[in-house]
Amino acid sequence: MFSILVFRYRLKCFISCSLLFLFISPVVNAQEIKKISLLDALQLASKQNRSIVKSDLEIGIKEEFVKDVKKQRLPDVAINGIYSRTTSLTEFKGPFLSDRAIRHLKPEIYSLSTVIKSPIYIGGKIKNDIQIAKISTEIAAVVKEQVESDIQLDVISTYYGIYKMLKLHSIFLENISEAKTRLKEIRSFQSHGTVTKNEVIRAELLLSDRELNVMTNSNNIKIAMHNFKTLLQLPEEMEFSIDTTAINFDLKVKDPYATYYARALYNEDIRMSDKFSTIKKLELKNTRSNYYPSIYFFANYNLRFPNFMFFPPDPYLYSIGQVGIELNYNLSSLFKNTNKVHIAEKEVSLQKMNTQILKERVGDELFKNHVEYQEILDKSNVVDKALVLANENYRIVKVKYINQLVLSTEMIDADNELLLAKYNKISNRIDAMVKYYEMLHTAGALGAEFENK
Repeated sequence: MFSILVFRYRLKCFISCSLLFLFISPVVNAQEIKKISLLDALQLASKQNRSIVKSDLEIGIKEEFVKDVKKQRLPDVAINGIYSRTTSLTEFKGPFLSDRAIRHLKPEIYSLSTVIKSPIYIGGKIKNDIQIAKISTEIAAVVKEQVESDIQLDVISTYYGIYKMLKLHSIFLENISEAKTRLKEIRSFQSHGTVTKNEVIRAELLLSDRELNVMTNSNNIKIAMHNFKTLLQLPEEMEFSIDTTAINFDLKVKDPYATYYARALYNEDIRMSDKFSTIKKLELKNTRSNYYPSIYFFANYNLRFPNFMFFPPDPYLYSIGQVGIELNYNLSSLFKNTNKVHIAEKEVSLQKMNTQILKERVGDELFKNHVEYQEILDKSNVVDKALVLANENYRIVKVKYINQLVLSTEMIDADNELLLAKYNKISNRIDAMVKYYEMLHTAGALGAEFENK
């Protein structure tokens, strides 16, 4: 009898657990968190970020503009039709509207005309305008490259920033665990009368301070994760975490400064500035073309009624056409266009100067990044050694503290030094990676770094 009751009890437990598993399973699946690596984040941003999509639209607009400018070479074709009713013709043969004579004409006038006009030579303006439109399209493409590079750097900076805060979070939690253990020891010492109430309060304040740090850091992580989600254009309801398993802190200067500088001379900003210089030169040619005549081919064909080629007009429908060359030359441009040419020449010189200033600015920025990156590398050995010393110092002070040979203030100082040393080490590694990518960004080589990955 007892065995039957046990069997029924086990059966009920099995059924309950099965139902509970079936109920919980969909919830767990629904809350599944997607892990995103740095490479995943860069690929998502390149496909989904709205700034990059906007750049694609701008390129499309420029390409359509090129097609529109090319159509300037096509002839202009116009059709014109007129129908009207007229009054009789009144002639005044004497002075002051006297000696009036009235002639009755055909009361209807109508005509249909077709005109074709095509440019043969207008000083090379059409050719220059097409070139300007093409270069504008190339500039839009370079702008897209720059936007992609900026977004990539934002993704990298945010990614490593989150990683740094997560590591700091784990350091804080570890420190809080130590602080709680130490607080129990201090309270135990107080109960035996070996420490004062003041030392207990100090330990409690330190623990409260660490808990506040964890709270602040947790909120900072939430804000950074939300910004990261916006950067990647992920759905608002999507839950994700960053995958840090593939992070490799390769702290080596891969190339000397001169190599990066040679690449920086062709970065996006400088390439755009060079193309703007070309546009200014073409605009100068267009301004100078005002000194030259314009030559057009034209043709027209007309159907008209009545025939006004004779008077009185013949009441017949007639047709007439023309084919020829039209030449226009604006003599006033000889003195009106001079200042415009001077302005265009100065704009060419100004753009060249802007390019030179930009190259100097890029060189200074790159040199600064290169020096700062090397400085971070030089610090890596120092922070590694500092962590070893902080660990050893903490171990020695802790042994002395347990044996009541040092005060709690020394224990707290050793704890703070260890916390700072741990943070400095991971911060140094992350700062080095971010600075390296900033250097590549300045050199215009950030995109190439991830192309083959």
